[in-house]
Amino acid sequence: MIATDGLTKRFGRVTAVDSVDLRIPEGVRFGLLGPNGSGKTTLVRMLLGLVHPTSGAMEVLGRSMPRHAAWVLPQIGALVESPAAWGHLSGRANLRLLDAAGPGGLGRLRRDRRARVEQALERVGLAGIDRRPVRAYSLGMRQRLGIAAALLRAPRLLLLDEPTNGLDPRGIHEMRALFTELNDAGTTVVLSSHLLSEVEALCTRVGVMDAGRLVLSQDLDALRAPTGRVLLRTPDPATAVAVLDGRVERRSGDVLTVRHDDPAALNAQLVANGVRVSALEAQRRSLEQVMLELTGAGADRVDRGRGTPGAGAPAGEVRR
Repeated sequence: MIATDGLTKRFGRVTAVDSVDLRIPEGVRFGLLGPNGSGKTTLVRMLLGLVHPTSGAMEVLGRSMPRHAAWVLPQIGALVESPAAWGHLSGRANLRLLDAAGPGGLGRLRRDRRARVEQALERVGLAGIDRRPVRAYSLGMRQRLGIAAALLRAPRLLLLDEPTNGLDPRGIHEMRALFTELNDAGTTVVLSSHLLSEVEALCTRVGVMDAGRLVLSQDLDALRAPTGRVLLRTPDPATAVAVLDGRVERRSGDVLTVRHDDPAALNAQLVANGVRVSALEAQRRSLEQVMLELTGAGADRVDRGRGTPGAGAPAGEVRR
């Protein structure tokens, strides 16, 4: 679905994306993670042909980009940075204009356009909007409208940059359910975000960027493999410590962290020795731990001697 080889983008002396080799297979829900300034947005913009690479190559939907943009882009739904809209027009009017102006839009029947617009609005929870201009919308409504615009053409691929920006918890839950539904129906979903919880709850595969480089690309289940430790809750913690003979690494009240790679065998051992077990769970690495291990400080952090965020970038260009 997406393949890049040595993809690089420089803005003057600043390397925003540095020799990225990325593979995203068809049918996945892929989360692109990284601190602010890691190059995520620049990478997404290159995949859409909005920014041309300094070097390297990329294919989207099996075609070279940006050479075959006219064939590729009509099959992609995208939301990059803040949703764009004509503020003096209503949401419906905006979507109708976007649909008509997009690739192949002039050849579509107006009746079909109206149906597509209404379906997109309904899917994102805006079916009941009135004729208010978009400038009167809340931030969350604007975000929903941007997602609706990405869905107008029943895309094979969704490229979404921070898609839940401005949404409340219920809105985030609704969009997560929508993206999962679309993926189940065959749409590949690529989501760029710095929110670990969003990616962990939605995605099946994860890529991590840091300082312009792709430092990890792996299935989420494999990434969160068991650590070889088990979290044990018991009303008999002292007895459990004695029975386990040095395997307990940490005790906090009635919760013990036990060095053991087989929770079932551990449970059998405890029960055989008369230790009551309230709960038993294999400990897994969290996505937060992985990120902290792989990435440095984001571009929004300013330490002594480091200078200002994005220092060295040309005017108007801060690596994202």
